[in-house]
Amino acid sequence: MEIKVLLISALLGFVSRVRSNTDGNICISAKAKTCGECIQIGPQCAWCKDPDFKPSRCDDRDSLEKAGCTPLGIENPRGTVTVDKNKPVTNRKVDGGQILNEITQIQPQKLTLNLRSGESQKFTLKFKRAQDYPIDLYFLMDLSNPNLENVKNLVTELVKEMQHITKDLRIGFGSFSVKPFIPETPTDLKSPCSPNNCKPSFSYVNVLSLTDDTTLFTQAVSKQKTSGNLGSSEAGFEAIMQAAVCTEVIGWRNVTRLLVFSTDAELHFAEDEKLGCIVHPNAGKCHLENNVYTMNNYFDPSISQLVDTLSDNNIQTIFAVKHQFRDRYQELSALIPKSAVGTNSSNVIQLIIDAHNVILENSKLPDGVSISYISHCKKGVCEEKMEDGRKCSAISIGDEVEFDIEITATGCPSKDKSETIKIKPLGFTEEVEIILNFILECECRKEGILNSPECSGGHGTLECGVCRCNKGWSGRLCECSQDEFLTDDLDANCRMNNGTDICSNNGECVCGTCECKKRENPEEIYSGKFCECDNFNCDRSNNKLCGGHGRCECRKCICDPDYTGSACDCSLDTSTCLASNKLICNGQGICECGVCKCTNPKFQGPTCEICPTCSRA
Repeated sequence: MEIKVLLISALLGFVSRVRSNTDGNICISAKAKTCGECIQIGPQCAWCKDPDFKPSRCDDRDSLEKAGCTPLGIENPRGTVTVDKNKPVTNRKVDGGQILNEITQIQPQKLTLNLRSGESQKFTLKFKRAQDYPIDLYFLMDLSNPNLENVKNLVTELVKEMQHITKDLRIGFGSFSVKPFIPETPTDLKSPCSPNNCKPSFSYVNVLSLTDDTTLFTQAVSKQKTSGNLGSSEAGFEAIMQAAVCTEVIGWRNVTRLLVFSTDAELHFAEDEKLGCIVHPNAGKCHLENNVYTMNNYFDPSISQLVDTLSDNNIQTIFAVKHQFRDRYQELSALIPKSAVGTNSSNVIQLIIDAHNVILENSKLPDGVSISYISHCKKGVCEEKMEDGRKCSAISIGDEVEFDIEITATGCPSKDKSETIKIKPLGFTEEVEIILNFILECECRKEGILNSPECSGGHGTLECGVCRCNKGWSGRLCECSQDEFLTDDLDANCRMNNGTDICSNNGECVCGTCECKKRENPEEIYSGKFCECDNFNCDRSNNKLCGGHGRCECRKCICDPDYTGSACDCSLDTSTCLASNKLICNGQGICECGVCKCTNPKFQGPTCEICPTCSRA
């Protein structure tokens, strides 16, 4: 009995572990009805399309093969990366002195990714900073700055240095002053610095649009005069906004765009303008008439608008400010990609010339798609933690860096379609186009047989080994009219305790009702609502079902009146335990299953009548 109990306990433990493993198998527990549904669960799930395959069709590949699915019957599509355009990175000048009109700094230029849900695809992007890459450089000068001559010197020096970096340089500049909030008399407007000579106050003027004529630029800068400062709120942010959005007026090309903002003023916030009753947010449109800003008393930009506008227009900003205001402008710079702060002429020039960073940005990702970066910078330095792996610092002319990019579809779109995203280095016009194709279906679907006779006489398409039912029909073989049933998942009615097995694997679900399988032996029967019962899988004794003393019902022995035990092998008849004195076990033991167990250690024998140590009278 003890051995039997141990065996039963071990068997129950094994069954429990099997059930636990099944419950933990996401491929099975997701209850996929089609191959397409199966492969979208995760990359570990495969589908068996063999027509006569009975176990769960959606499972991991190893389990399907062990269950008897043929290797050619397993559908398990994988994602791919295809490089469609892969021009090598170049310089403006190549070996032999030939000058190239087109420079390539990023490689590859176009890819196609086939993405399966949960499976990432990786590729490497290369960037090389080329010499003579076209640059547009625009200055914004604060004419309320009393140190205007220093600003002029900075501008002149910077132009000279930039000509060593690229031969394709265009330069321009605008000036700004203050927002005139306090009352101004005609005398103030005409000569605000009387008796000194200075310009009247104004908000922003585009003095010189971008040009490659450095002489013209130098002459225009030298003519600038300090403006009268009748207010305390600078118009610098409005000047930046107008310089960014007035693309045609300024003359921005689709090349690297640099904007140097020079001021001696504290950082200005949009809320300051409420003091002057200016409460309208900036419209983000160009308001220049004859190069003069006309809406200085109407609009005012916020910092968030400024950040978005500079980013959207791909403009890199350098703030040249007084040392006492450096920290405040650093806070602003932290919000603007590829911007920096300098405090003197040499510092600003160094920022532009030497401290070139490469920061990758991507366009908006589709729902259910994620992207990650790992950078491999100069001398193999990995800056994975900087900008989430999207940044390499201090990239000089000729330097080459690489980024490992990983794109994962964490889900699939509701429609079978492609999406396109783009990746580009901030401040540069070149970009990588990436076409994303989502693997939503299996190849075997193309081999489907429309209105197949196998699907209840033509109520569905036989594809990938199962029926995909036509509208209005459901069931494994499309045998159920939905006019008669309220649920699409008829199989749910055939799963016991919301498990994964349909009809306990002992029958088929027909329109939401289990029809139990027939056995070769007609006396062996499956039964129960979920075919969970049978009359032949009960315990045996002496190689007999229920010991020959009971009947098997739902895998449990129902014993005859005179028997008990899991196999009905325990007799309740005590006649075999009667001693010669008509006492059960001679009064020295108990009768279990027709056998005496002597409780008095002095007595032994079949009926506990033998006592070797007892004295005889």
